Amino acid sequence: MTEKLNAAARRFDEISEKLTDPDIISDNAKYKELMREYKSLTPIVEKYRLLTAAEKDLDEAQKMLDEGIQDKDFKQMVSEQYEESKRLIEQYTDELKILLLPHDPNDDRSVIMEIRGGTGGDEAALFANSLYRMYTMYAQLKGWRTEVVDANPTELGGYKEISFRVDGEGAYAKLKYESGVHRVQRVPETEAQGRIHTSAVTVAVLPEAEEVDVQINPADLEYQTYRSSGAGGQHINKTESAIRIIHKPTGVVVECQEERSQYKNKDKAMKMLYTKLYQAKLEEQSSRIAAERKIQVGSGDRSERIRTYNFPQSRVTDHRIGLTLYKLEAFMNGDCDEVFDALAVADNAAKLAAGED
Repeated sequence: MTEKLNAAARRFDEISEKLTDPDIISDNAKYKELMREYKSLTPIVEKYRLLTAAEKDLDEAQKMLDEGIQDKDFKQMVSEQYEESKRLIEQYTDELKILLLPHDPNDDRSVIMEIRGGTGGDEAALFANSLYRMYTMYAQLKGWRTEVVDANPTELGGYKEISFRVDGEGAYAKLKYESGVHRVQRVPETEAQGRIHTSAVTVAVLPEAEEVDVQINPADLEYQTYRSSGAGGQHINKTESAIRIIHKPTGVVVECQEERSQYKNKDKAMKMLYTKLYQAKLEEQSSRIAAERKIQVGSGDRSERIRTYNFPQSRVTDHRIGLTLYKLEAFMNGDCDEVFDALAVADNAAKLAAGED
């Protein structure tokens, strides 16, 4: 580990110097690339410097104790410094092990999220809307931008399905653990007898792809246009602005009807297509790793029940890590970091246990 840390510190100093070079500053692409690397190395190098400082303090305290200290109060103070330095060294070493884990190259990407109502009919569609609201409120708290790609609303104000983009640095790192089945237990507004119903919604989180990630042959695409439906005003049904794209080799179908312009809908649909094909590529690469881990990171596994939202008890339970919080209202209003961060910690622990280095 020390060798890796020394290499990281040397690279950090090298980049720091380059970032002051006028030629680098004038080359926007190169500057951005170095800045990304600089930002990724910063927490590692800062923690490493704290570790070396703690090791120096420990050595000094050890020397003084070995020499023999006559003054009782001073000896106690040095002993306390020795114990505190030992504690900090252990803490910083554990933190550095996590920081040195291989970085998921998709972590800094924006994402496309898909939410679909499952078991439960209208109630599932209403909960799909509740989850959409939760994620958009969370994105707002993070300073990220959200944009609907495609939606199929219901008359009661729910969504049979909705796809939306979350644009912001680190969006995938935070949201990648959300893929799976989300179960809700609550009394529906349409329930006259006050009985608790159980419904399910599936969520998929896809790291947004760029054209360089996936090659698409234009001859493999079939375009279909149709009139938009659902909410949006009278204008929405007058022209065939909605678009459907079929990727013939894989059978992947994407749709967009959110914009009045067919061109804008086509652009959004193509971004979705690149992302879905990229996700299929990632799933193929990560299937072996995902099978070995409790948390299905990057696998896009949508069959596993990952979380239960129990409204009568104001309880949210994440089944993968056995975490239960009695703050459902706050969670549904976007206060999700306690759960999201716990999932990241558990994933890092699983990686360390698997000996990934």
